[in-house]
Amino acid sequence: MTSSVPEGSAHETLREAARSTLAANWREGERDGIPYAYTAPSPMRYPWQWYWDSCFAAIAWRRFAPRRSHEELETLLRAARADGFIGHTIFWRRRVDVRRYLFYNIVSPRAFMTSTIQPPLLALAWRMCVGDPARVPGIVRHHRWLEQHRDLDGDGLLWVLQPDETGLDASPQFDRVWGVRSPGLPLFPLLVWRNRRLRFDIRAVRDAGGPIVCSTITNVLYGLSRLALGRPSNTPALVERLWDERAGVFRDEVWPQPPGSAPVTWDSLSPLALPDLPEQIGRRLVEEQLLRRDRFWLPVPPPSVSAREPAFSRVDRFWGLRRYWRGPTWVNAAWLLRIGLVRLGYREQARTLAERLLKAVTREGLREYYDPFSGTGMGARRFAWSALALELLDEQPLPSRLGTPGAGETPDGTPTGA
Repeated sequence: MTSSVPEGSAHETLREAARSTLAANWREGERDGIPYAYTAPSPMRYPWQWYWDSCFAAIAWRRFAPRRSHEELETLLRAARADGFIGHTIFWRRRVDVRRYLFYNIVSPRAFMTSTIQPPLLALAWRMCVGDPARVPGIVRHHRWLEQHRDLDGDGLLWVLQPDETGLDASPQFDRVWGVRSPGLPLFPLLVWRNRRLRFDIRAVRDAGGPIVCSTITNVLYGLSRLALGRPSNTPALVERLWDERAGVFRDEVWPQPPGSAPVTWDSLSPLALPDLPEQIGRRLVEEQLLRRDRFWLPVPPPSVSAREPAFSRVDRFWGLRRYWRGPTWVNAAWLLRIGLVRLGYREQARTLAERLLKAVTREGLREYYDPFSGTGMGARRFAWSALALELLDEQPLPSRLGTPGAGETPDGTPTGA
C-alpha cells in the first residue's frame, strides 16, 4: 500500500491506536450453537454486531489480521435468515432489555436481530478483504432478498422505511420526512411501534401511507456492492432519479413527497465514491460543494451537514438526547468522499483532507465523530470504524476495478499475511 501522508511517529501512533481498539473490541463466543466473532463498535455503548460497522471494521482489520476480516464477515452471514435477510443489529451476546425494546426495530424482545436493514456493503467488504463475493451463496442470497423486498420499482435502487436504515439516524435531511418521530426525539418509539405492527414490511408501510425513502447513501453502497459482485451498475438509475441538476447535489426521493427541501448533507455528495459517476457531476460536487470553505471544506472536513445550512450544528445532544449526523465529521464519510477526490485527480485536496482528519484522530483517539472546527473527539470512545482513518493513507482507496483483488488479498482471493 502506498501512502499519501508521510509516515512517521504520528502514523505509528495512529496505527497502534487502530490495532489496539480493534483488538479490545473483538468478541468471540457461541449462541444457540452458532459461533460468532465480530468487532463491537464501542465496548460500552454498542455491545452487539451492527451490519455496516462490521463491514467497516473488516476493512480496517485486513491491515492487521486478514483472518479476522474474514471471520467478521462470515459472522454476518451466519446471522442471515434462510431467505438472505440480514438485520441492522444482531444480538449475539444477550437479548435486548425492556428499555431498548422501545427503540429497537424488533418484533419481539426475544428477537435474534432487528427486522430492518443497513446500507448493504457486505459484498464490497468481502471483495476488499477476502475474495470474490459472487462465489459466496450467502451473499448472493442476501442481494436476492434486497432485490425482491427493497427494489420497489425494479430499477436497481433500494428504499428504506426508517431513517436509521440509512445509518444516518438523526440527519436533518430526515426532519421534514419523519418530523417529531425522527431518531433522537422523544416520539421516535411511536415510529418503531407503528412499523413493528406492520412487521417492518416496506410494502405494508407504503400501503399505510409511508413515508418511505429512496436513499442516496444506501444506494451508493449498494451500487458498490453490486459492482463487487460483477452485476450491472445502478449509477445511471441513481443519477436519473436522485440527481438535482439545478442544485448540483443528489437528493433522496421521498414518498409521499413532504413540503420544503432537504438540507445539503454529506449524503448529497456520497456518489463521489462511485467509480462510474459521470465526471461532470463529480466535479460539480467537488468544486461547488466539497471544496467550498463555507460548506464542507472546514478545518476538519467533511462535516456531516453543509455549514451553510441552518440545521448545521456542532452539538450532538438536544433535550438530553443524542442526535447523530447533524454537523460533526465522521471517518467513514471522509473515506468515501476522498475516493472521489482521488479518482477525479484532486490529489492535493485528498492529501489535505487526510492530513487534517488524521491529525484530529491521532490527537483525540478513535472517537465516534469529531468537531469539524476544533477536531475535538465526540460520541463513543474506542470506536472501531474510526480505524478506517488508515484508509486515508492510500493513494488508491479502492481496487482500480472492483472485480480485482483488494488490499490484503492475493489474486486467487485468499488472504495475505498482515
